[in-house]
Amino acid sequence: MIEARHLRVLRTVAATGSFSAAARELGCTQPAVSQQMRALEASAGTPLVVRTGRETRLTEAGQVLVRHATGILAGLGAAEEEVAALAGLRAGRVRLVSFPSGSSTLVPTALAALRAAHAGIRVSLVEAEPPNSAAMLRDGECDVALAFRYDGATAEWADLVVRPLLVDRLVGLVPAGHRLADARTVPIGELAGESWIAGCPRCREQLVAACERSGFTPRIDFATDDYPAVIGLVAAGLGVAVLPQLAMESVRTEGVRTVAVEPAVRREVVALTLPDLARVPAVAATLDQLALAAAR
Repeated sequence: MIEARHLRVLRTVAATGSFSAAARELGCTQPAVSQQMRALEASAGTPLVVRTGRETRLTEAGQVLVRHATGILAGLGAAEEEVAALAGLRAGRVRLVSFPSGSSTLVPTALAALRAAHAGIRVSLVEAEPPNSAAMLRDGECDVALAFRYDGATAEWADLVVRPLLVDRLVGLVPAGHRLADARTVPIGELAGESWIAGCPRCREQLVAACERSGFTPRIDFATDDYPAVIGLVAAGLGVAVLPQLAMESVRTEGVRTVAVEPAVRREVVALTLPDLARVPAVAATLDQLALAAAR
């Protein structure tokens, strides 16, 4: 295999015309230049220079290699500089995927802080709910996935790096004029006869499971992934709902009241990445800022 350091020696020999002059140019000894030239010729499988007395000239193969060496070394230098910029957080790209309530709460704070600290890092954002977001990470479609899981789900991310961010409790939503609007805590069984408005598919599953543990199956009349739509439907008196507390931080809540429901349903919000990606400086910096945003 031809090494870059050997190409540099060959190019210097060609430019200076002798091994001794090349040694002076490179700041090393003539035997060192001779040794590296022998190694390069062994890699190339053919003589590259001919030495006749004080004169050193390139063979045809040596001329070909010198002609290519300039471009190779220039490209390698550019690559080294670009990698150094990435390692030093002067550059980089991170593809982030997040669920909607994370996009409107944690992500803006984290990305603003990341840009302030490392202006060269560029982050793109698309939205997806788990488990689709984790699948995108595994398929190479993103570098970091903001996701959540409910109590008891522990094995689904065993192959990923999991950065815990916060624990988010689901809260009940009732219309402002509801009989339970002034209650602080409501057993979910008290809502058994209500019309229900369900959220995202995973939240919907947890709603049904929580209700069934309390002895009833909720009558779901409306289902939407749009949190403002859920609140609007509740405010209009069309039903009750449960939503993550995190979702409530980014929407207007006129016309509804929040109540704590028992038994409590909690979800763990995390940032996911792949083990190899976790060592990439820009990815690690993004994870750190998401954690700081969650701690605020």
